[in-house]
Parts: sequence; structure tokens; C-alpha cells
Amino acid sequence: MRYLLIPARTLATAAFIAGWSLLTLAQELPPEKIYAQTLPSVLTLRVESKSGDRYVGSAFLALKEGIAVTAWHVIFDATKVTARFSDGASCDVTGFIDYDETKDIALIKVDSKERPLLSLAGAKPVVGMKTYVIGSPKGYEFSIGDGLLSQIQKVDGFSQYQVSCPFSPGNSGGPILNNHGEVMGIAAWTRNGAQNLNFATPAAETAELNPDKPITLWKQSGKKKPSFTSDMHKRSSPVNESAQTAQELKKLFHKSAGKSVTVTVVQEGQQEKFTFTVPSDFVK
Repeated sequence: MRYLLIPARTLATAAFIAGWSLLTLAQELPPEKIYAQTLPSVLTLRVESKSGDRYVGSAFLALKEGIAVTAWHVIFDATKVTARFSDGASCDVTGFIDYDETKDIALIKVDSKERPLLSLAGAKPVVGMKTYVIGSPKGYEFSIGDGLLSQIQKVDGFSQYQVSCPFSPGNSGGPILNNHGEVMGIAAWTRNGAQNLNFATPAAETAELNPDKPITLWKQSGKKKPSFTSDMHKRSSPVNESAQTAQELKKLFHKSAGKSVTVTVVQEGQQEKFTFTVPSDFVK
């Protein structure tokens, strides 16, 4: 009878690798678990801008109590911002703490006592890994979508995450999560004219921001546009989407002149319906 002798060091190494693999698998969470543990830390932002536009963005709690991370292009022109949590609680956001217009990230001050903070991913992401986005696409609050980390691309002088998670206006500023439920990026922009070509700023870039700076009120902020070096017309933004939607509505009314239409208006959670015949000069 032959005996196979295996050195103790080899056995210990094999056991460590097996244990680490099991631990890694155990930490990978199903999407429903990721959503449930992330949701209390996600906010919908309702923004009124200096130009009179109103639109929706997203944010998430991180770094320290009372601080939320969002995209700078969501709030840079704000005169009023209201934050709403999934449990219905809301608060006014009086201003921002710090920002980086090139990397399109910002910190805002919110009333978030006793709410959990999201953890930022420390490990380097791997192309092909599963990703999730939570936000308010087209105003449909607290929606989750999934996709892959398609590639890491250098745009505007720094690395950005190209993801196949679906983005729509309203997702901007929301968290991009890995399969452990950690924030790996901040939803930033979508390439116009392309199919599901979306980009996120790496969450690690928030380390360059100072959450302890004094708050800058909206009325004191001035109009500091995001300084992207790539062509702006190739990117979507909440303001552009707002203008585009208004233009489409005008075209629809123009085509409906002389016809009876029913319009549903939803504002501040209240819904009203109006039925009328569109005059020929209703839209000029």
C-alpha cells in the first residue's frame, strides 16, 4: 500500500484559498438583498434651477452623517433642492459642501440622522463584473437596474466606468453598486446617439472632496458649469432633457389643434386631469 504525504504548508495554503473563495462567494449578494440594504441611504433630489427648470436627480448617503454624494451637474445651477427618502421623509437641501466640476461629483448637506451610510468599494473593479444602479429614472423613484462593468475608459483626463446599467435623466448622482452592495461609482452621463452607453465617476474620487467644509448656500453659489472637455452635445443632462420634453409637448399640441385631448398633470404628488379642445393658436 502506498501513502501520499502532503506537506502541512501545502495543506494550509489550500485550506486558506478554499476558505477565501467561500468567503468571497458568501459576500456576493442577490439583487433583492442589495436593494433592501441600500434603499434607506438613497435620496431623490427635486431641483429648481436659476433658469426656471425643474428636474429630478439622485444622491446617496456616504462619508459621514449628514453628507450625501451626487453629481455636480444635477445641482450646480440650483436655487432650491428638496431631498426625499424612500420612507417618505423629506428635507430641504440648503446648499453644497464641496464639489469637483471636472469629475462631476458633489457633496450636499442633508438631514439624515440615524440613517445608514453606504460603504465605498475598496477593491479594484474587474471588467465584466455585475453592477447595479438605483435612482429615479424619468422620475420613477427608487428604481433598480442591473448591468455589467463594460470597460474602464479615460474620458476628460481621468478614468471613468463604462457600465451597461440603464441610465435615464433622474439617475444622475445615484450609486453604482457592485455585487457586494458597495458603491463603486456615481451615475454621471450617457452618450447620446448610442445604445446603453453610460458612464460613472469612480466612487474613490470622493476622497478628494472635503466633507468638513462649511456649507455654501444656493444663493451664494453662482453659476459654475461642469467643465467637461468632451463635446457637451454628446452627453445627456437633466436640463437638456427638460427642454427636449417641453419641445416635444409643443409639437404634440400643434398636431392636435382642433382635437379634444386629456392632459394629466402630476405635481407634488397631486394629480389633476383636464379635457379640452386644443385651439389652433394654443402653442406659438
